[in-house]
Amino acid sequence: MTVVAGGPAPAGAAPLPAKAPTTAPSAAPSTARLHLAARLRRTERRVRRAVDARRGTDPWPDDPMRGLYLSEEAVDRFLAAPGAESGPGGPEGRADPPDDAESRADEAESAGARLPLRALARGFALTPLDVELLLVALLPDVDGRFEKLYGYLNDDVTRRRAGIGLALELVGATPLDAAVRARLAPGAPLVDSGLLLVEEDDRPFLSRSLRVPDRVTAYLLGDTGVDPRLRGLVGRPDALPSPAATRLGAALAAGVRLVYVRERSGGGAASLAAGALAACGRAALGVDLAALAAEPAPGTALRALVREARLLGAGLVAGPVEALRSGGAPSRLLRGLAALPVPVLLTGGGGWDPLWADESPLLLTAPQLGLDERAALWREALDGAEPAPGVEPAAELAPFLLGPDQVRRAAGAARRQALLEGGGPVTSRHLRAGVRAQNAAGLEVLARRVEPAVGWPDLVLGEDTAAQLTELALRARHRDLVLGDWRMRPGGGRGRGVMALFAGDSGTGKTMSAEVLAADLGLDLYVVDLSSVVDKYVGETEKNLERIFTEAAGVNGVLLFDEADAVFGKRSEVKDAHDRYANLESAYLLQRMERFDGIAVLTTNLRANLDEAFTRRLDVIVDFPLPDAPRRRSLWDRCLGPAVPREEGLDLDLCSRFELAGGSIRACAVTAAYAAAAAHRPLRTADLVVAVQREYRKLGRLVLADEFAPYAVLPPDGSDAP
Repeated sequence: MTVVAGGPAPAGAAPLPAKAPTTAPSAAPSTARLHLAARLRRTERRVRRAVDARRGTDPWPDDPMRGLYLSEEAVDRFLAAPGAESGPGGPEGRADPPDDAESRADEAESAGARLPLRALARGFALTPLDVELLLVALLPDVDGRFEKLYGYLNDDVTRRRAGIGLALELVGATPLDAAVRARLAPGAPLVDSGLLLVEEDDRPFLSRSLRVPDRVTAYLLGDTGVDPRLRGLVGRPDALPSPAATRLGAALAAGVRLVYVRERSGGGAASLAAGALAACGRAALGVDLAALAAEPAPGTALRALVREARLLGAGLVAGPVEALRSGGAPSRLLRGLAALPVPVLLTGGGGWDPLWADESPLLLTAPQLGLDERAALWREALDGAEPAPGVEPAAELAPFLLGPDQVRRAAGAARRQALLEGGGPVTSRHLRAGVRAQNAAGLEVLARRVEPAVGWPDLVLGEDTAAQLTELALRARHRDLVLGDWRMRPGGGRGRGVMALFAGDSGTGKTMSAEVLAADLGLDLYVVDLSSVVDKYVGETEKNLERIFTEAAGVNGVLLFDEADAVFGKRSEVKDAHDRYANLESAYLLQRMERFDGIAVLTTNLRANLDEAFTRRLDVIVDFPLPDAPRRRSLWDRCLGPAVPREEGLDLDLCSRFELAGGSIRACAVTAAYAAAAAHRPLRTADLVVAVQREYRKLGRLVLADEFAPYAVLPPDGSDAP
């Protein structure tokens, strides 16, 4: 048996396509359909009376041309056919008379059921007349008979919807009443909210057609999903319960309608806003403002968003507001958002400008996640995937500043990595790969990304230097606990960043140590290209640095300023305009470093050239002295590696006598390896000595014969090898 809107369809009638709701409605479906069907049957009786009245007053009942439009027999057949939600005996033969529908609806609501028609009337402040007009317009969309019956009443079978005049006639209202006409004019709840469309504006008022949008029809039939036409604009942000969300939810329940939540690294403004809406009993619709601004008709899309929010009893979580600003000025769309009649929680990375809206919003900053909140998020986001033994995701990823959405995406990426490798447990490597996948690509335009490929065993350092590097790694791992939970962060708006200075001669391992630090923390290393920073024009260097720090805020990585004294130099006495602007540049850097929330490493060969104000703001200063003889021998052995063939008796003790930094030793090892490869033989001590002599000359150092004994010294031109 074919079912139309919950009941059997008339013979030969096309069945109404059934659409299952995307989520389970709160009321029993049968109760909601019975209530709507009862109201529609009441409207149907009015149509029957109108048809009878039209027949009684029709001056040409025997007109042969009448059959061109709709015959009397056809009208009788339509009227005799069972309607929506009808039993075999028709609408009047049901066990539950329509007059009992409202009392049954009262009982259902008392039991906790949600009836869409009543919820719509309350949510949009509709009068009983508005509801009746809406039902008149709805009938052809749920019962195909009324297309033809409305065509009969319109005396034009091509007009299959009710016009304003017919709708007023069916509800027993006069078109001469200005208050009645106003219910279908702009400014009325039905029209302004988009529940009822008044079409064909070029026609006289009474002959304009009325149409209920498909989304409203679907809602009245029990579909509580989001309008498919808003796909790409709307999402369902995950709610994050927290004390801040509870407090904000109480403010929303008390009547606060406009909120601006400032986004900070690791804060999750959208999740906080969704949690606040959940705390006050509302759903959350996430709106991508960049996609909304790109719509061909953003104003129309905004009206559809508002209607959707009101239908679902939801609030809008919209961001980022930067997408709706043009040259720093607010757009009309942003002002329209701020004036909507539903709770609007805007998110963005900057401060709020009072000129963006007529009403000042409630302002707050999304707090960064605590350790317990982060641990709970990781457990939930892993969705049953078991971490490897001994792997605690929250502790393992403590150095990362991640918001709730980033945690969920990173956990999903880690699960997929584990599946790719056979479906085993999620390891630390999988977790770190998932986190690195969340890094924005904007910083790679300004800095060179290095994926670390070395570890602590690759470093040959003194005990004190190694201890300071370990301390730096500990600061990065536990800063959330110390600066956040223990409230050890100083005032003055200082961020939660970790700043370090690596000072020492060239080749002593400063850059490599930064790479090892990044590898230990599971982060990428971003080496800032100073050529993209320093600019000869006044103020441009500061702008470039601001871009780097801004992009770095959205990236979990170690920021390396190599040869930092070129940018972080000493301020000097002002003698001309150049000195003044150079000092302004340094002063800006001092302030910007204090607000930085990430991990930054500065390297310099000339520590004395750095301004003392910079060193005071550094958390750790690591000195890299030249290696002593035992460490030089270890460096020779490590730089040659296990794969290079060595001549028996290779004298690395002799090589360790030469006072060279690790970088120079690496260069000598490569030079000697090329010499051995060209001669097709294992590496000899003589190859190493010749390479050292060449390195001495490259460094401008004096080459003494007795220093290289028993091997000969190269001639000044270096042409002959021993």
